[in-house]
Amino acid sequence: MNGQHGEFPTEGERLQRSGSDIHYWIAGPDDGPLVACTHGASMDHRMFDPQVPPLVAGGYRVLTWDICGHGQSKPIGEEFTVSTVTEDLRALIDHLGHERAILIGQSFGGYVSQELTFRYPERVNAIVVIGATDITTLPSRLEGIGLKLSPYIFKIWPDRHLRKLIAENTAVTPEVQQYAAKATRRLSKQEFVTVWKAVATCLHEETDYRIQQPFLLTHGEYDETGIIAKTAPDWAAREPNCRYEVIPEAGHNANQDNPEIFNQALLRFLHENVPPSTV
Repeated sequence: MNGQHGEFPTEGERLQRSGSDIHYWIAGPDDGPLVACTHGASMDHRMFDPQVPPLVAGGYRVLTWDICGHGQSKPIGEEFTVSTVTEDLRALIDHLGHERAILIGQSFGGYVSQELTFRYPERVNAIVVIGATDITTLPSRLEGIGLKLSPYIFKIWPDRHLRKLIAENTAVTPEVQQYAAKATRRLSKQEFVTVWKAVATCLHEETDYRIQQPFLLTHGEYDETGIIAKTAPDWAAREPNCRYEVIPEAGHNANQDNPEIFNQALLRFLHENVPPSTV
């Protein structure tokens, strides 16, 4: 298995899950704390390329993966929901022989990371959310209606224009926009709608729930996706163990748009809360 310190494998390994051939990549020291990175809807594992080398250099073992239906993980499988993807992530962590992990999730991956933390808090050392809302808080009535209608709107939206819109609204830097355009084209229109239905139906209200693990909440300064930037300050204020950081000069894929600032915030958070020597 790849995973020696300083190695960054290009060929992924595979795990069969619910009718999908899940591809994953592992890098870093075998005895380092596991950092599991889960990408956003229509993206793939490559969105965390800027984070893998500094995390490995910092002593962490890093898992990146293509969630089912995305990148090289085809087909989309028998069922696609935040719940099924959460269980895929738990299976990957088990497969790698780790009892606990640090979770990093961007957008849809932020929902998956939150859901795993909610279901299996004993399995999570810390959680980092990039550009996502609180999965345990329901939106306003009007926002909720818009969210539920969105998959049907996307279904009839002209495909070419939809892909262009996704790329332009994902990032502010041309390089990341180009990446997003290529990544989203690896999903068929039907696969994209299936994924978005999962987004639209994953929220569940848990009024008294709070994340007990160290929690880094981030989004880009120019992230205009949904209500992310609007709701983040209140969410951060509710959480007892939350550090909230806005990444400057960055959009929805903030870790890609401004990796230097994001990585500084990430490594500072991890070294303070889950340094390699303690796990």
